[in-house]
Amino acid sequence: MNTKQKATRVGVVFIALLIIGGLVLMYKGNDALALATEKKEGILTAEQVKMSFDSVSGRLLNEAVKEGDVVKKGDIIMELDSTDTDLSIEKLKAQIAQMDAQINSTSGTQGINYMKADTSEGENNHQIDQQQAAVAAANATLKNSQIDYNRKAALVDAGAVAQSQLDDAEMALNVAQANVAQQDQLLQKLLSGTNGSSTDSIAQARQTASNMSNDIESLRHQKQALEVQLKELQVSKERLTLRAPEDGKILKVLVKEGEMVSASTPVVLMESNRSYYDIYISEKQAAGLSEGQAITGTTVAGDKKVTGTIRLLTQAPGFADLKQSREKGQSDLSAFQVRIYVDPQDGIIPGMTIGVKDSEFAKR
Repeated sequence: MNTKQKATRVGVVFIALLIIGGLVLMYKGNDALALATEKKEGILTAEQVKMSFDSVSGRLLNEAVKEGDVVKKGDIIMELDSTDTDLSIEKLKAQIAQMDAQINSTSGTQGINYMKADTSEGENNHQIDQQQAAVAAANATLKNSQIDYNRKAALVDAGAVAQSQLDDAEMALNVAQANVAQQDQLLQKLLSGTNGSSTDSIAQARQTASNMSNDIESLRHQKQALEVQLKELQVSKERLTLRAPEDGKILKVLVKEGEMVSASTPVVLMESNRSYYDIYISEKQAAGLSEGQAITGTTVAGDKKVTGTIRLLTQAPGFADLKQSREKGQSDLSAFQVRIYVDPQDGIIPGMTIGVKDSEFAKR
């Protein structure tokens, strides 16, 4: 047998052994699913957070962190240029101040108009009081003139006084009657407010002052609208500063200073302090578990206990296609994925392998 034939025979034997080995593994059920459910081990993995600017964009002005930095919640990560936003904020503040001045001015004018109306009304009332006193005085004079005329008329009939005295008394009576009529007419003008009296002006002044309330209310609504715009700009300015949402470690900085950043585009990848590992269990074992339950695992290296909480319990989606290839084509049993978040513990770091022993499921 030559060398070529020997090499060919060795190759055939090697391939046959591989096929036989695979069939043995398949027969025993040692596919990926079976191995995972048997070992119940997972790699401790830290959750990663993709950080981005919320609803704002601009030029990156300050890159405050570098890869590998450990940050605390609230620490500044990056800052975008706020020049345009600052100018818009100052402009709105000036408009609001101007609106305040207009409101104060209109309110002051309204107060002055009311004051003038009150003053005019007071003066008008004073004039009415004076005129009423003049009417009363005229009536008193008329009464006295009437008495004097009657007395002299009797004396003339008795021949005690001359006719000229009666004539003088009659003239005084006529003057008194005319004066009463004149004074009463003046009083009625003041009371009725007709013929251009000040009462009409008072009413107009009050109406003008009252109408200014609508102007003031309109100005206040305009001011409120500007204040809403100002708050929106202030929120936008705050969003120009990207802060750490939680404690963690910077894994990757995706943009550099001077670059333009779009809204909601990831700029930093951060590793959080929240860690988990996944295990796969049988359907029977899963029946005794529920999300929110505490569970204890053990590190493969060092056999150190690690407490945690089940946050996810679901049928394992990754092995759906493998079920039909299992031994004898059976798919009667389902594997379940269990995601366990571990409690912070010294010496337990991402990358460690953690397993859960069967005894942990037996006591449930």
